[in-house]
Amino acid sequence: MNGRKADTAGPLLLGVRHHGPGSARAVRAVLEEARPAAVLIEGPPEADALVPLAAEKDMRPPVALLAHAVDEPGRSAFWPLAEFSPEWVALRWALEHEVPARFIDLPAAHTLAWEDDGDPGPGAGDDMRVDPLGVLAEAAGYDDAERWWEDVVEHRGVGEGDAVAPFTALEEAMTALREEYGSGGHRRDLVREAHMRLQVRAARREFEDGVAVVCGAWHVPALRHKATVAADRALVKGLPKVKTDMTWVPWTHRRLSRTSGYGAGIDSPGWYGHLFGAPDRPVERWLTKVARLLRAEDRTVSSAHVIEAVRLAETLAALRGRPLPGLSETTDAVRAVMCEGSDVPLALVHDRLVVGDVLGEVPATAPAVPLQRDLARIQRRLRLKPEAGERELELDLRKETDAERGRLLHRLRLLGIGWGEPAAVHGGTGTFRETWRLRWEPELSVRVAEAGVWGTTVLAAATARAEADAVGARGLAEVTGLAERCLLASLPEALPTVMRVLADRAALDTDVGHLAQALPALVRSLRYGDVRGTDTAALAEVAAGLAERVFVGLPPACAALDADAADEMRRHVDAVHGAVGLLGDAPAPGHGKLRARWQSVLRTLSARDTVPGVIRGRSVRLLLDDGELAQDEAARLMGLVLSPGTPPADAAAWIEGFVGGSGGGLLLVHDERLLGLVDAWLTGVPAEAFTDVLPLLRRTFSAYEPGVRRTLGELVRRGPGARGGTAAAVSGVPGFAPDPDTARADAVLPVLRLLLGLDGEDDGEDGEAHDGLAGVTG
Repeated sequence: MNGRKADTAGPLLLGVRHHGPGSARAVRAVLEEARPAAVLIEGPPEADALVPLAAEKDMRPPVALLAHAVDEPGRSAFWPLAEFSPEWVALRWALEHEVPARFIDLPAAHTLAWEDDGDPGPGAGDDMRVDPLGVLAEAAGYDDAERWWEDVVEHRGVGEGDAVAPFTALEEAMTALREEYGSGGHRRDLVREAHMRLQVRAARREFEDGVAVVCGAWHVPALRHKATVAADRALVKGLPKVKTDMTWVPWTHRRLSRTSGYGAGIDSPGWYGHLFGAPDRPVERWLTKVARLLRAEDRTVSSAHVIEAVRLAETLAALRGRPLPGLSETTDAVRAVMCEGSDVPLALVHDRLVVGDVLGEVPATAPAVPLQRDLARIQRRLRLKPEAGERELELDLRKETDAERGRLLHRLRLLGIGWGEPAAVHGGTGTFRETWRLRWEPELSVRVAEAGVWGTTVLAAATARAEADAVGARGLAEVTGLAERCLLASLPEALPTVMRVLADRAALDTDVGHLAQALPALVRSLRYGDVRGTDTAALAEVAAGLAERVFVGLPPACAALDADAADEMRRHVDAVHGAVGLLGDAPAPGHGKLRARWQSVLRTLSARDTVPGVIRGRSVRLLLDDGELAQDEAARLMGLVLSPGTPPADAAAWIEGFVGGSGGGLLLVHDERLLGLVDAWLTGVPAEAFTDVLPLLRRTFSAYEPGVRRTLGELVRRGPGARGGTAAAVSGVPGFAPDPDTARADAVLPVLRLLLGLDGEDDGEDGEAHDGLAGVTG
């Protein structure tokens, strides 16, 4: 069969399933046999200039054609291609045989400009209200379209003796469906098909030796339809249009599992890639991959498991009437044989193999906005390669390379390019370390194109974006957060603009809550500036002035608050307290007075009856923690609050403020005098008021760690050892005497000897051992 003979009855129409490995193998077989003079492929014609890049050695699928509007980069569309996509196979065949390859679908300029009127439009491709594969599968007695496709296409191979036979059969089925359903509910497909018919006619006139057309099987009957040129031109006339740019971008297997571009989302791209690439015995090779993965995760999987899983998969296929085991059979076999019936390791197999984290590559010569080129250059220099799988990156900011990596990730986040997300630092909370979770998604290429309007380099774009965000910020906290991000991203040129806006907003904002919310982020920024070597003198001055305004406005703002407002203000007090603690060590003007001023504010709050109990209690606790209030004085204040004259609800709120949060439980454990006051007050609460204060107390004490709650329970059960302010030793429960318990210390000695490597050595006199332990524990 040759191209000329094929063209005498019309073009060679190869209807395929997008991303179908069976279709891809069949397309290659037909092209090898027919040898057409040109290959026409469903896709945007603007990509014709990009076809030669598919032959570059640096081009590795999965990749996608990305089209975006020049004036609005966020308006974009993707046409993804995997190694097992029929379109990719046709494109590569054409390049290898030096045959012209052209895209014939509706131009992306029209696709992106078409207004959404409730129809998905041409950019949505074959994501149709009528699912043709679903209808055919149902007609064949299948309840799963994927399983039907595997049985009739993937497991049957190419047509024996006639490579075109599978396409002929599929065309007959689609013709019947089109006669029944018309356009399938997508009116825009009619426009796309009219444009494709015009392109096919033009190619047939140009290439007399015949053309082959690779398109979705649904479109084949429409392309075979004998419509007039005038009718087709009338359908495509007057379509809206925008100026577009197009390039190749990397794609991922995980992203192939969603509907996009051609609209042919597939559930198992990793499995399809395996079927396409396996030269023989696909089931055996697949189960070997699974075994290798499970072994890497420390699961016991032997060769015998693989053999038994193959047998089970083949048996299941025979029982289910399938020509070969498919994904469902291999999955059932893996669950039963290798996973011992558990779906937990099976989820890992699905994530790593069935879907997969394969990320494609495109050559550096592919068109790109200047910002994308600068980003790629920085990524190569910092050895920070984009990857499809999520991974953690730990940075030590004292190392120059790690510091640059951190700055890059922060700048990208400021530009809306979420390549990395900050994570909790392992092993500490110091400002010299950062931990990131990295994952490159194909959509980030669009975000890079969008960010290109801010500048041609990452630094320039992030600086311009920060300045614009500062001017357009709606609240003070938003500006302080932006200042923090500018320091994290090391944007010294943007900082003056941000600081000017910050000073203006701080001067005009009279809401103490806003000021208190803004101060912690501002003070944190000072620490980041120290770590990154940034001049933060202006920032420290604004922070000190903001703190002074909080000090003045906080006492009046805390008066006459309801429960919810009081709880929110208590959180502001905690935040300001932490910020003042950090600011006291910063080179801020007047930093020596700020701490004293804040302690004066806390004393004022703790003594005012108009201030809600939760804030008064918290103020006393903060003063006690800082050593500015003696324990006797704290006990006296608690005794006054818990006296019978105080309403139970107010007393309960005071207790929540005083012993709530971090360290509150330990405070009661180590000061039985305070615990005795709380216990005596609680047992004296009238029955009618107890139900009102119980939820508040339960919320306070339920936040303690289990060990602290258990210890408090033991202390309350045997009765506090301090009543009326006098501490006394109480026997009955070990571990709560004023002196070390030597009997319990003896039990620890063998473990200490083992840890210190002293096992077998002479421990000396018992008294010496006890004295040494007492010194350690003391």
